[in-house]
Amino acid sequence: MLATATLLCGCGQASQGIASHDVVFENVHYRVVTVDLAKADLGLHWRDPATGEPFASIRALQQWGTSHHRQLLFAANSGIYDARGEPLGLYVENGKTLKPLNTVHGDPGAGNFSLLPNGVFAIDANGHASVQTTADFAAAHAQPRWATQSGPMLVIDGKINPEFVADSDSIKWRSGVCARRPDEAVFVVSTAPVNFHAFAMLFRDKLGCRNALYLDGTLSQIYVDGNYYGAPAFMVKPYAGMFTVFAPVNRD
Repeated sequence: MLATATLLCGCGQASQGIASHDVVFENVHYRVVTVDLAKADLGLHWRDPATGEPFASIRALQQWGTSHHRQLLFAANSGIYDARGEPLGLYVENGKTLKPLNTVHGDPGAGNFSLLPNGVFAIDANGHASVQTTADFAAAHAQPRWATQSGPMLVIDGKINPEFVADSDSIKWRSGVCARRPDEAVFVVSTAPVNFHAFAMLFRDKLGCRNALYLDGTLSQIYVDGNYYGAPAFMVKPYAGMFTVFAPVNRD
């Protein structure tokens, strides 16, 4: 029965560019969401355009979509943010840079963003996605339509981030993203705590990602198929930006 349910999950959204399934890797379950950028309009949302107030939660974003005749198909925290609840690094919404690229090399003890190298997930004006280190992104002088900076990088040119320790006891619920092809974004959240090394191995060895970016831990959740996956609800705190895919609702 479980296998049948897993196969059925996400089928209704496949035609809208979203495929969702469960993956088991080294005895840990993950939810993997693949977004076909040729079919699904993947974007970012941080503040309500009418009020300027942060959405802060997936539920609030879903309600906003409903009020604008749009159904939320997918949502996930877009990365690490600061104590003020604002993105810690680059954040671009629909071509507008709301936060600049952060190239400050901080103390790794101060947070995961400073565990270098960090990186950028971006979608350009042609709808093509990429994951790059912050240095490579800066050197390219890119002008993305959508972008978020987070860190650390999980996989860099097919290699696991050398800062990761295979037997580390720092385990948390974790989320991340890669772009296996320019027209495809792959989001993952663990449904149990894992360390960085195990999470990076999933992206490289199971999902075939040459570059992958960590989004967040502890409070990470993904909303897809009408369900939440990832960290328990009681651990979730207000988000800053969120990845989203909406679909128009037929008003007839």
